[in-house]
Amino acid sequence: MHSIQPPRWKTLLAFAIIYIVWGSTFFAIRVGVHEVPPLLLAAVRFTIAGAVLLTWAVARGERLPSRREWASTTIVAVLIFVVDYGILFWAEERVPSGTAAVILATIPALMAVAEIIFLRTERLTLRLAFALLIGLGGVVVLVDPSLGMGGAPVYALGAAGLLVSAASWSGASVLTKVLPMPSSKVMSAAAQMTVGGVLLCIAAAAAGEERGFDWGGVSAGAWFALAYLVVFGSIVGFTAYTWLIHHESPTRVGTYAYVNPVVAVVIGHFLGGEVLDSRTVSGTVLVLVSVIVITTRSRANANSGAAVLRAAVAPGASQADSRP
Repeated sequence: MHSIQPPRWKTLLAFAIIYIVWGSTFFAIRVGVHEVPPLLLAAVRFTIAGAVLLTWAVARGERLPSRREWASTTIVAVLIFVVDYGILFWAEERVPSGTAAVILATIPALMAVAEIIFLRTERLTLRLAFALLIGLGGVVVLVDPSLGMGGAPVYALGAAGLLVSAASWSGASVLTKVLPMPSSKVMSAAAQMTVGGVLLCIAAAAAGEERGFDWGGVSAGAWFALAYLVVFGSIVGFTAYTWLIHHESPTRVGTYAYVNPVVAVVIGHFLGGEVLDSRTVSGTVLVLVSVIVITTRSRANANSGAAVLRAAVAPGASQADSRP
């Protein structure tokens, strides 16, 4: 942290951006995918945002990745953008945006599991096991129709896809700790987003999403959603995050992981008419309790968490802007 503290209004504005803007990107995705094929929408978003951020990083004098770093960046970009965001955009055709945000909030839990299994830098304590079970219980509440919670359960295949999406992001964040990545977090994120955008363009073409699609038929609302995702979700959100991480503690910055799902649920309900029933509230509370328990445990026993995730990989959102 810098010894000279910035004006308080700048700090509050930056927190408002990563809290509200990142939380709102889930609803913007849902608006967009109702008119634009999901992989194509994600491709346009991240290609434009990645190109802008990469240009900005180069203009700042950041060193471009080496050949080995580009190779590592490509591996991580496949997991984050093609798998994670590709599935997220697809799932939001069928799953409410607030629910999608809640399920993706399991990322810190899945990161802890990945570190236990693959890196052996985390150990399964009673506290961590309890938190993992709570988070799993929250997802079960959202999708299991036999619990008698009232309201329609979440589309099971979409929810399963979102868990795969969260696991892919978690695996990518673990890989960034062992693969040769650019030392600059700005350049690393910009390079990942640029490569991810290009790979999504290829995936969208391979899926045939452009065949027969008419951009001229896209409504003003969907265009606004796309512009919002590019400008605010990716560029403004990432700028606010990188500024905050230099002026505030990672623990405080990482609180966005608790706030984003709540913001997404509220916005989805009031702007998108998404149902806010006992099932949604109960599942959200359980997942958030799990996230809070995991991300607030002793740093001596944990190397994962929301702040590390954001610093290590590209913003989404979604977690990347939560992390979408």
